[in-house]
Amino acid sequence: MNGPLEWIASIGTVAAASMIAFDLGRRATAWGFILFCIVSALWIYIGLTENAIPLAAMNGVLLLINAWGVYQYWFHPKNQTND
Repeated sequence: MNGPLEWIASIGTVAAASMIAFDLGRRATAWGFILFCIVSALWIYIGLTENAIPLAAMNGVLLLINAWGVYQYWFHPKNQTND
């Protein structure tokens, strides 16, 4: 497990965590959650194809958590503006 997909997923995970941790504003945080969802899906694929089921399962849960974050930042009614 040391191919290009793993490197892309690893770098994407670090970038997503940084976008959220640096607290650069709501939009950056929202995009961080979207990136987390993308790399979680990539980690699930990697885990399933490499027979690393714990990795796939963990990222399945993380995908759900991060999808909730996407909903909270982009779609929750409290964050909608009435222009």
